[in-house]
Amino acid sequence: MKPKNNFFSFRGQFIYWCAAVLTISTAFPFFWMISTSFKPLQEIFVSPPYFLPKDFTLANFDRLFEQTRFLTYFRNSVFVSACTVLLTITIGSAGAYSLTRFKFYGREKIASLILFTYMFAPIMIVIPFYVLIKKLGLANTHVALIMAYTAFCLPFSLWLLRAFFQSIPIALEQAALIDGAKRIQAVIYVILPLAFPGIIATSIFTFILAWNDYIFVRILITSDELKTLSVGIADLYNATVIDWGMIMAGSMLITVPVLVFFVFVQRYLIAGWGAGAMKG
Repeated sequence: MKPKNNFFSFRGQFIYWCAAVLTISTAFPFFWMISTSFKPLQEIFVSPPYFLPKDFTLANFDRLFEQTRFLTYFRNSVFVSACTVLLTITIGSAGAYSLTRFKFYGREKIASLILFTYMFAPIMIVIPFYVLIKKLGLANTHVALIMAYTAFCLPFSLWLLRAFFQSIPIALEQAALIDGAKRIQAVIYVILPLAFPGIIATSIFTFILAWNDYIFVRILITSDELKTLSVGIADLYNATVIDWGMIMAGSMLITVPVLVFFVFVQRYLIAGWGAGAMKG
């Protein structure tokens, strides 16, 4: 028994060390980005490099706000991402409900085809989508971006929400209908609260995709005042002299809202899972 215990102990330590190496290798670029954003320009290219800034400064952030339209890009990203999440969740919830509660011919085939459309890479559809948007007169507008993100996120989101709606017993909804509730009331007060974890998970997926997208913004948006953060920060690389301190400051400010959003909704996600298990 002792050799066996030693074996499992060695295997456990090996797994922990592998996890530690993976965590460090993943987290180090973010640490370096944050550290560089607070370094003065003369410290960024020093050799050997400093892991922490010796002369802590906010000059990189000052130049970012003064020399670029960062706040405009930030507002555009928040607006487009929030509208995309709202539209995707609304359409996805209605579609997922219909695919799990109504019986009609070809229902399962339609569900499979919906997921199949998600397999197409954005680069494959962005040009045809641009031609369509151009004919509709929506080129160089945020409406075009919201439509593009919703169309790209909806297949996977609908499939994910469908799985959550399927896990909710139909008897709960039928009981509400017997008690005199209308179908829309049963959906709002019974189905949606139980599907809340799926709605939050879908919101996270949709928000991150819309927030980080580069391809659609680069092709569909031409006006500088309509650009989002991903393209606005990428344009800083086109300068004659690349200001790495300003780029790292902008990159940090792009990453922080996503982390804050995830941390904020994570507790609701966990609470929703627990509530769903209790009610199920």
